[in-house]
Amino acid sequence: MAMELEKIIRAADHTLLHVDSTWDEIRGILDDAKKYGTASACIPAAYCKEAAEYVQGSVPITIVIGFPNGYDTTAAKVFEAKDAIANGASEIDMVINVGWVKNGWYDRVLEEIRKVKEACGDHILKVIIECCLLTKEEKIRMCEIVTESGADYIKTSTGFSTGGATFDDVKLLREHVGPNVKVKAAGGISTLEDAQKFLDLGADRLGTSRIIKLVKQMK
Repeated sequence: MAMELEKIIRAADHTLLHVDSTWDEIRGILDDAKKYGTASACIPAAYCKEAAEYVQGSVPITIVIGFPNGYDTTAAKVFEAKDAIANGASEIDMVINVGWVKNGWYDRVLEEIRKVKEACGDHILKVIIECCLLTKEEKIRMCEIVTESGADYIKTSTGFSTGGATFDDVKLLREHVGPNVKVKAAGGISTLEDAQKFLDLGADRLGTSRIIKLVKQMK
């Protein structure tokens, strides 16, 4: 299990996104991310500058934008991405406009992701499609759009809607995205066994607030 556990930890975006998160709590997340070697620490944009200064490059910082509802204007999302990167973000996780998907406005969805990716430059962009709100056909269409957009990852969920990552969704996304796109499972990953299964099904990253807590309990 040790080798698998190390793989799980290395894949984890150690996350704290609660609306009442304090700096002391964020700093704890950063300390844990550094100590255990997680893929990144995923935190609110308002703490990005302090976090980047605190870790001094020792931990990648992931910032969420258009979060959690995704219905901000494209210009607002582009600004958020640029602002986060200017403040030291390493990676950006953006939420799509689910309403546009429901309208069938896929050209707008694609254009928005492309503009945010352009704002990110060489920084990693993960696209949250909020699987719990989409039909199977819409999920497959979003796989095609994210592949075409040039984004780096497709991500299942914000963790703030009606559901989180499911095994079926991760399997579906892995089957339908292009080889240039990785998959991030996020939302409700509550056991190490589930985390391992998500990786086995093709997830490359895990967005989770619980994995490091579980590792600490083991130790």
